[in-house]
Amino acid sequence: MLPKFGSPYQHACIMDKRDFLKTGGLLGLAWMLPTGRLFASANNAAGGCVLIPSETPGPFPLDLTANPFYFRQDIREDRTGAPLRLRLKVLGLETCGPMPNVRVHIWACDADGVYSGYPFQQGGQNTVGETFLRGFQITDAEGVVEFLSIFPGWYPNRVCHIHFKVHVNSSYSAVSQLTFPQAEKQAVYTDNAALYPNGPDPLTPAQDGIFDDGYAYQEATLTYNTDTSEYESYLEVTVQGEGLPTGLQELRNARQFVLGQNQPNPFTDHCVVPLTLLAPGEVTLELFTLQGRSAARIEQRGLPAGEHLLPVDLGELGLAQGSYAYQVEVRNAQGTFRDVRLMTSAR
Repeated sequence: MLPKFGSPYQHACIMDKRDFLKTGGLLGLAWMLPTGRLFASANNAAGGCVLIPSETPGPFPLDLTANPFYFRQDIREDRTGAPLRLRLKVLGLETCGPMPNVRVHIWACDADGVYSGYPFQQGGQNTVGETFLRGFQITDAEGVVEFLSIFPGWYPNRVCHIHFKVHVNSSYSAVSQLTFPQAEKQAVYTDNAALYPNGPDPLTPAQDGIFDDGYAYQEATLTYNTDTSEYESYLEVTVQGEGLPTGLQELRNARQFVLGQNQPNPFTDHCVVPLTLLAPGEVTLELFTLQGRSAARIEQRGLPAGEHLLPVDLGELGLAQGSYAYQVEVRNAQGTFRDVRLMTSAR
């Protein structure tokens, strides 16, 4: 069943943007393992999981980790096209269960088949310095991320597609691409002809060199929601691992502190963030909206080593219910260390 769409964006008590996730946690350097494989879908007929090779990131991936600006749900900027709300659910191979708190990047071309950030594209377009249709989110407790984009166009020799990259931890990521059912895809172009001057896509996935070895588990759903006037798409993506803190940055953090998931999660108005300090230190707990804006900042001075519960009260902070990324920064004699989770408040 397609998950429910339409979670409202939260815009409350916005503060100046800070160096969000700059050097720690989910923004640590990520390498793709040479033998890394990624598969999409839930179960096969035998009740297990089906692996398919990971795909090339393509010629226009950029490195989103270098710029926290890209932490955002709405990636459209000034691009025009049919609105597309995309949801990806990340599952772990070992358990086939949801993987919370992993970073998912997506990037796509615009309605004309042009990517942001690169020169010498079709039509002679140069988009160096532009950032449209790129972004990342952090999976929630159900392993889900959501983006608001436009339905992508196509360009010569490639079928319509969207790139995505799942950062399991700071030392391992998996990269792939998704496409759409042929009839539904062509209907988008036909029904929105004024927005897509290149017309219907001349290729099927089977004619595309990326997908011609099989794409059944990379084909996202595509439906139209008459209530919101948006196209909606959903894909389950399973990657190797369990989301354990085994990357280099996570192991470095583990020598200083352990950050837990907020309890309860989801919550209504109040929760606590478990934090264990292995040495005395100063602690900052900062909340960010899913558009990357700092929403609240809580300072805890002179905390001793040991277990702590950091309280979060949305009412006292002047924040509406919704999902927030929370970053904990620990400063002690060994340096500054950061880690990130996602919390969700709902009735």
